Amino acid sequence: MDDKQLEAMFSGVIGQEYDTLKLICPLAAKMSQLVGSGVERHAQARPHQALSVLELGGGTGITTLAILLAHESISVLSVDSEPTMQDQAKQSLQKWAEQGRLSFDGRDALTVLQNTATASMDIVASAYTLHNFLDSYRAQVIAEIYRVLKPGGQFINGDRYGLDDISTHTRVIQKEVSGYFKALIAVNKLDVLEHWIVHLFSDESENHVMRESFSLQQLQQAGFSVVHLSDRCEVNALVIAEK
Repeated sequence: MDDKQLEAMFSGVIGQEYDTLKLICPLAAKMSQLVGSGVERHAQARPHQALSVLELGGGTGITTLAILLAHESISVLSVDSEPTMQDQAKQSLQKWAEQGRLSFDGRDALTVLQNTATASMDIVASAYTLHNFLDSYRAQVIAEIYRVLKPGGQFINGDRYGLDDISTHTRVIQKEVSGYFKALIAVNKLDVLEHWIVHLFSDESENHVMRESFSLQQLQQAGFSVVHLSDRCEVNALVIAEK
C-alpha cells in the first residue's frame, strides 16, 4: 500500500480525528504510521507466526489502525484509560474487533502490564503515550514492558524524545508552538490551540520530558539488548528496543 492509499485509508476509517491531527501536528500522524511500519518489519521476519501486540495509549485508534494494517497475522489489545477517546476507537475500528483481531482495555497502562503474563507478548507498541507519564511511573512501565515481552520481542515507540542540547531543543519547541498558532488560528480553533499549549507545558516539564540519551540508557538498563532511535524529526523519533 503506497503513501497515498495509506492516507486515504486513515482518513476514511478514522475520519475527522486523523485529519485534525494532521492539521495540528503532522509529525504525530506520521509517527503513528512509522510505528505501524516497525510492527510490519517484525511481522515480515516471522511470516508464519501469529503475533500479539499490546498497544499502550490507543486513543482514538490512529496508531491502532497502523498496527492492524501492518500484517494480517497481528492481534491487538489496545489500552487507554480515557473512555471518550477509546469509545471513538471502538466505533471506528469495529470491523477489526468483529474479526477477533482487536480488543480493548480501559485500565491504565501500568495496571494492564502488571496483570499481563511474563514473556507473553510479541510486541508492545505506542505512540505519543510515554511522554505523558510522570518519570517515576514511566520507569515502572518500562520495567513491566520488558517483563511481558517474549525473548526477541520488541518495544516500538513513536514519541517525543527531547534533544540533549537544551538550547537547540528550546528553539525547536518555539518553532513547534509557532506552527500551532498558524495552523489553528487559520481555522479558528482557538479552544484547540489553548488545549495544545497548556498540554505542551506538561510535556516540557522536568518530570515528564524524555531526553534522548537518558531515555535510551533507561531502556538498556531495563534489560533491552538492542536499542535504536531513528526517523528523528524535530523532537519526534521512533525508538525500537529488542529483548
